[in-house]
Amino acid sequence: MQLLIVNDERLTADTMKQEIDWESLGIHRVYTAYDAEQAKAVFAEEKIDIALCDIEMPGENGIELLRWIRAQGLDTECIYLTCHASFEYAKEAIDLGCRSYILIPARDEEVCRVVKETVELIRRREAEKRYQELGKSAVTETVERGEEQYGQKKSPEELVKEAVEYIGKNLQDEELSVNRVADHLALHPVYLNRIFKKEKETSLGQYIIAERMKLAEALLMEGKLSAYAVSEMTGYHNYSNFVLSFRKTFGMPPTQYVKQKKGNAPGEAGQTM
Repeated sequence: MQLLIVNDERLTADTMKQEIDWESLGIHRVYTAYDAEQAKAVFAEEKIDIALCDIEMPGENGIELLRWIRAQGLDTECIYLTCHASFEYAKEAIDLGCRSYILIPARDEEVCRVVKETVELIRRREAEKRYQELGKSAVTETVERGEEQYGQKKSPEELVKEAVEYIGKNLQDEELSVNRVADHLALHPVYLNRIFKKEKETSLGQYIIAERMKLAEALLMEGKLSAYAVSEMTGYHNYSNFVLSFRKTFGMPPTQYVKQKKGNAPGEAGQTM
């Protein structure tokens, strides 16, 4: 951030510029001006985030300078250096968006405190602005993707079919979820789940689990992969969660299920259950 010190007392302005550790406050460049005209010249060349300005100056005073800053459409935060007699300007200064007053003679500690608070305020404001812009960008991107994919409105049957195809291709993805499928189709998850349940008579989340269990059963019965490997292959990177889902679906853990199935197979009656 950039700060401008405006003070007709040159020694005060120059000393303040040199003695304060501005970098530690988040200020990367400091300019000085000794009257309003010089300040305007700096504003014409640089983006000034904070103006540390004396009110009582010959020619245009600090209030008139702030009025000019606002007339230019600038959102510079202004901190006034003032004495008790200058509080007659308080109302107009507040109306113009003055950030704070510092009584003079001012201690460096007080200047640092107020400047640091102002830097933090500006950072929060800029972060909120970026957040809002990113939000708008994400909405626009989703709408554009939806228009591209569904420029011609698709029937619920077609949407459900695409959801099923997407699920089938991504069963190994641990992040596969209702929201992920809805995002892929550029639909609201509640709406997608509603039409899916109407078409398939089961919720989208239950369908994903059921498909994973079907795949798990097929892989286990082939006998080429361990239960741990099958867990990974069906999107369960936590083995305990895999066993829990498998037991809920088939009534027993995967290893026991395989033994029982193979034990009931023709020619294997002698095996234990």
